[in-house]
Amino acid sequence: MTWAGCALLPLLALTACDHGGGELPLPGAVRGARGGQFERAVLADGGRLVITTQGGVRVVGTDDGSVSVDDATLARWGGHGGTHTLDLPCDEGDDRAKGNCGGMPLVHVPTGVTLTVRAHDAGIDVTGVRGELSLSTVNGDVTVRDSGTKGARQRLVTRNGSVRATGLAARGVAAETVNGDVDLLCATSPGTLDGVTRNGSVRVTLPADAPPYATDARTVNGRSAVGVPAARSADHRYRLALRTVNGDVEAHRG
Repeated sequence: MTWAGCALLPLLALTACDHGGGELPLPGAVRGARGGQFERAVLADGGRLVITTQGGVRVVGTDDGSVSVDDATLARWGGHGGTHTLDLPCDEGDDRAKGNCGGMPLVHVPTGVTLTVRAHDAGIDVTGVRGELSLSTVNGDVTVRDSGTKGARQRLVTRNGSVRATGLAARGVAAETVNGDVDLLCATSPGTLDGVTRNGSVRVTLPADAPPYATDARTVNGRSAVGVPAARSADHRYRLALRTVNGDVEAHRG
């Protein structure tokens, strides 16, 4: 009867008991049916989510108002105040965690979430997340599709890998790598856009109706091609700063 009582409780009260008799980590969280520590939790649009992993991750925005992982993925859920955390731990001795070690487990999140991802030794791939983004990894690519919002500043950073975005909406963009390309296709005209690499090219495509920009495009060993109308010298409302050492720098309207 105890198990049946738990099964009838609303989702937000499932911290008291679960199928295994243990305590769930936070209100709104559901433990995986096959023994995973976490499978699903409610998180409304506009909430802040931090994902940490020793590998990489794929994140897809959905409309069902919850954060979820496959039950085969080992994940830990936590939070304080308005910020929630999802950790994807790596433990070579745990079969459930092996996929997190340099892998790309899939996480579904509410489409309007404010998202921070910190990864290592693999890529970050984000699709359909219409909020503020702060994505950083080492030894992997940062890839963004149809994401962001025109009122937020988007930060996309890696060290040994490329930063690539299509359909990116932003008020401001900071995209940076050391060994790799920065390739951005913007859905909106950001007020500021900084694209920086050392060994690679920087390519930026703005909307066809983008306004004039104050543009600073520099390379040492490569060519620079700017097809964006130049702003008047006193007008700095829209600014592009594009820099590399070994590679090309390009900016144009789509």
